[in-house]
Amino acid sequence: MKPSIYITRKIPDGVLNLLQEHCHVNMWEEEDIPVSREVLAKEIAEVDGLFCLLTEEIDADLIEQAPKLKVISNMAVGYNNIDVQYAASKGIIVTNTPGVLTETTADLTFALLMAVSRRIVEAEHFLQAGEWKTWSPMLLTGQDVFGATLGIIGLGRIGEAVARRAKGFNMNVLYHNRSRKREAEETIGIQYAELEQLLKTSDFICVLTPYTEETRNLISYEQFALMKNSAVLINTSRGGIVNEEALYQALLEGKIWGAGLDVFEQEPVPLDHPLLTLPNVVAVPHIGSASIQTRLKMAKLAAENLINGLYGKPVKHVVTG
Repeated sequence: MKPSIYITRKIPDGVLNLLQEHCHVNMWEEEDIPVSREVLAKEIAEVDGLFCLLTEEIDADLIEQAPKLKVISNMAVGYNNIDVQYAASKGIIVTNTPGVLTETTADLTFALLMAVSRRIVEAEHFLQAGEWKTWSPMLLTGQDVFGATLGIIGLGRIGEAVARRAKGFNMNVLYHNRSRKREAEETIGIQYAELEQLLKTSDFICVLTPYTEETRNLISYEQFALMKNSAVLINTSRGGIVNEEALYQALLEGKIWGAGLDVFEQEPVPLDHPLLTLPNVVAVPHIGSASIQTRLKMAKLAAENLINGLYGKPVKHVVTG
C-alpha cells in the first residue's frame, strides 16, 4: 500500500508525477498563497509524509496532531521553520535540500553587491523619472568592487562560492566562521579573521551564516559602529541575523553606505517597513535560489528525500538539528 503525503504548495508537474508514482498525494493547489494553519493541521493528521516550504511553521503542536507522520521534507536549505528536536523525539525524519542552490544563491549575493555598490536600482529610477539631464562628474557615483575587501560571515557552501566569485574581481577576501577552513584558505586564497577585525576592515560584508539562537541579532548596533562609513552590507542568509532597526539607523545616519537584502525578519516584508524608504537599500523578495533550473532541482531533491524516507531507503540530507 502506498504511503500518503501532503504537499503544502503547488509544485511543478514533473515532480508531482514522481511523487504520485510512489505515494497517495493530496496537495494545496495554490502557487502563491500559503496553506492556512487550519488546513495544514487537518491534512497532516492523516499522512505519512509532508512536503513543505519555509513558509510553513511545523512546530511541536502541529507535529503532535500527526500520529502517522514519518518524514518531513523541507524544500529549502534552512529548517528553522521546523521543530527538528521535537520531530526527532517522535521518530520523524526531517530533510532539506542543500547543495543544489549553492551557485544560484551565490550569484544573487554578488548581484546584490554589485547593484548596491553601483547604485543600479537608484540609477534606473533616476532615468525612468526623467531626471537625467546631462553627464555630470559625480552623478550617481558608487563604490568600486574590483580590488576591494570582502568580508564573509559564515563560510559554508554558499560562502565559498561567493569567495570564488570575489577572487575574479581581485578582491581581498576575509571570512569569519565557527571553525577555520584551512583547505578553503589555500585553494581559494582567503584569510580567516575574527569578527571584529572583519567588520572594521571590510568594504563589503556578506552575511551567509545559518539562523540559530546564537546568530540572532549577530549584526546589531555595536557591529555597525565598527564598520567603515563606506561599507556595504549584504544579507542573503536569513532574516533576524541582522537587527533591522539597527541597520536602518546605521544607513540613515551614514554609519554605513548601503545594503542589499534578500531576507527579512517578517516575510513578506511590510511595505511600510522603514528600510524600504531608503534609496541606499536594494531589497528583493527572498529570491536567492530563484532560477528555473535550481528550483526544479530543489523540488526533485525534496521529493526524492520524502520517497526514500517513507520507503526505508537511505536519505541523502537528514537534518539533525
